[in-house]
Amino acid sequence: MAQDMTDQAESTRARRRRRSEIAAAGGSTAMAEQEQHDRPNWYVIHTYSGYENKVKKNLEQRVGTLDMADKIFEIVVPTEEEIEIRNGQRHTVQRKVFPGYVLVKMVMSDDSWYVVRNTPGVTSFVGMGNKPTPLGEPEVQTIIKQMAAEAPRVKVTLAVGQAVRIIDGPFADFEGLIDEINQEKGKVKVLVSFFGRETPVELDFLQIEKFVK
Repeated sequence: MAQDMTDQAESTRARRRRRSEIAAAGGSTAMAEQEQHDRPNWYVIHTYSGYENKVKKNLEQRVGTLDMADKIFEIVVPTEEEIEIRNGQRHTVQRKVFPGYVLVKMVMSDDSWYVVRNTPGVTSFVGMGNKPTPLGEPEVQTIIKQMAAEAPRVKVTLAVGQAVRIIDGPFADFEGLIDEINQEKGKVKVLVSFFGRETPVELDFLQIEKFVK
């Protein structure tokens, strides 16, 4: 009888310990979530396509007007420089890395959420359900590094096997087929026919143009 009572008491104490551990774990989780909301994080908002820059401008104005500079710190439309080849000339343009999205560095609260979400052109925060999810630091660094790249990307509409005409250099006016494209170096290899034999010639993107028969 006494042994049964002892076993029952130990079982009760064990259950209480488990409940205390569970409560403590829940409290730690809640505290961690609260700390995450109390510090600035990068969030992603979805916008109407083509409205990214307008949303950025509108939100910056709202931050100033509604005195939210202590909650909303930075609004970024991720872009990178890109070189387009048009009519044999290079044109540097700013290309949106994530069309339809804008990054916002902010402390998440009911007020800051309301200011951002109700900015004209904003359709939603990116996250699980209705809960905005902050970007991880590695993701943020990757985007910033991409925006800060020194060498702009070269955008071309060429394809392997495409017929082109050489317009500059010692092989000007020759025609050939693209055999290889090197986007990083801005070079192509074109198969040009010399005395009945096809010879690969390396050229800059600016040295060729599409050949239309």
